Amino acid sequence: MDGTTEWTEETERPKSRVRLAMLDGFRGLGYSGVAMTTQPPTPLPFAAQAVPFHEFLATGKLPDGLITSDYVAEQFVERLVHYVLSVPAGSYTMGQLGTLLEQLDPRHQILFFKRLKEISPQSLKDFAPLYYGFMAEFHALLFT
Repeated sequence: MDGTTEWTEETERPKSRVRLAMLDGFRGLGYSGVAMTTQPPTPLPFAAQAVPFHEFLATGKLPDGLITSDYVAEQFVERLVHYVLSVPAGSYTMGQLGTLLEQLDPRHQILFFKRLKEISPQSLKDFAPLYYGFMAEFHALLFT
């Protein structure tokens, strides 16, 4: 191959599609003459997204449309538990955490404390005021 493409007069298409492809930078893929369309980017699954918990805690608000299903809510709670256990003390207040939890479905609020207890039983004492406040509210729910 000499790196040139030969053209015919009647079709003005290259005789060697492979040569044209190599010249265009598509080495080894060939050239079909068909325009490629791109698909719109699919949204990232929640599990693959970075969740700015520090922003949610600071503003006290979950964005509309963030929790789209029961599964996403469970994933959010799991990640929130790990976040509150991993950030330095003083990064958030119990009031901020309570405000955030109040926006979740009651089942997911209970799941938060259940996962907190499972992952780090000794840390539950740090969350006692928040825990007892929420559990008093759900006493009837816990025994149904």
